[in-house]
Amino acid sequence: MIQKFSKKEAINFGWDISKKNFRFFILLFTLVVVVFIILSFIQSLVNEKSLLSLILYIINIVVQIIISMGLVKISLKFCDNEKPKISDLFSSYPLFFKFLIGSIIYGLIVIGGLILLIIPGIIWSIQFQFFAYLILDKGISPIEALKKSSKITKGTKWDLFLFGILLGFINILGALAFLVGLFVTIPATMIATAFVYRKLLSQEESFKETQSL
Repeated sequence: MIQKFSKKEAINFGWDISKKNFRFFILLFTLVVVVFIILSFIQSLVNEKSLLSLILYIINIVVQIIISMGLVKISLKFCDNEKPKISDLFSSYPLFFKFLIGSIIYGLIVIGGLILLIIPGIIWSIQFQFFAYLILDKGISPIEALKKSSKITKGTKWDLFLFGILLGFINILGALAFLVGLFVTIPATMIATAFVYRKLLSQEESFKETQSL
């Protein structure tokens, strides 16, 4: 089955949600920045070669991962017409190890592909990119998530590649607007990506239901 999605529809949806919830995203990303500043400040007070410095470094990585998970969860809630809370930023921690293992496997796959003349790495990065969404959305294992991502991106890798470039360009424009524009473009592109995931997943599930009848 060849999956389809509209880049314009996804971006318009992202913009619309971002503008309607501008205050929420200002609070959300201000919190993220404050958390990282505090962690970095604490780390700077500790001797770099000490055990405590290593522990703080690990804590920093763990917090970054949990926040990344939370941002995906928040994006999915907006796509499902639910009203996220700021606390959702930290609510996905029970899936931490699934997400971590999935990220490691995904990273190894992409690195392996880049070693193989670069092109396979680009293709695989697109093919398996929705593993995180599937783990957080469905709670499935990392391997299942990677396999499912491969299924829902079938036949649409070129469109996803162009979509990724377009989102990158939008965020560059946001950065050029004295970085303030990123408070609009980052939420918009996050939600646009979640919208595409939802669209591709629903098509694949509808196709499965049709096949089972």
